[in-house]
Amino acid sequence: MAENTQENQEQNTQENIENINNTAEANKQEVNEETASEESEIEKLKSDLNEANDKYLRLYAEFDNYKRRTAKERVDFLQTAGKDVIVSLLAILDDFERAEKAIESAQELTPVKEGVELIHQKLKSILTQKGLKPMESRGEQFDAEIHEAVTNIPAPSEDMKGKVIDELERGYYLNDKVIRYAKVVVGA
Repeated sequence: MAENTQENQEQNTQENIENINNTAEANKQEVNEETASEESEIEKLKSDLNEANDKYLRLYAEFDNYKRRTAKERVDFLQTAGKDVIVSLLAILDDFERAEKAIESAQELTPVKEGVELIHQKLKSILTQKGLKPMESRGEQFDAEIHEAVTNIPAPSEDMKGKVIDELERGYYLNDKVIRYAKVVVGA
């Protein structure tokens, strides 16, 4: 009986060892599967990171190209912005050159004066077409937003106090924006 018990114990011990080996093998496979799963997750995350970095670099490069292109367009625009006005004024320049020649051989002053007045009207017309508008200041209330007071003088009447009495230099609007302030004399 002692032998049977010892054989049973050996057999039980052998079965326990096999169970432990099987459990260890199963645990090892689970660990290998988990490790493989973690490695595939890491690879997937690395792939996603590389893809995001690539998108970022492409977007940054596109933005940099956009900035350079718009800066170049802005410089080109500024260089040619006045072209339209200059081309329009060339006809006036030609008229002035013809007037100079006419002045040299003119016997009477009246036709020369009329010619210069025509050139003046033509110039005003072209500038008005381009959006230039003269500012009316005489008799208006002084406004520091559009007027530059050169001096104050005693007002000729009580109702002229704080109003523009004289205009030394006319102010102008370009498309409703002040481009030159009127230099005025204000009544005090």
